[in-house]
Amino acid sequence: MSMGDKIKHAAEEVGGKVKETAGRATNNEDLQAEGQADQASANVKQAGDKVEDAAKDALGR
Repeated sequence: MSMGDKIKHAAEEVGGKVKETAGRATNNEDLQAEGQADQASANVKQAGDKVEDAAKDALGR
């Protein structure tokens, strides 16, 4: 996994946290839910990054 992808996934998680916080602050449940969904998506991508890195390490690449 490229470093750029890892950065994008981390930024997506941060963006989700910002949306969720803004949704809570403005009492906007849709924005809050969208932020939570963005975070979940980013977490799945980050888990995939870690699996890919572990596989590369295990294969000695």
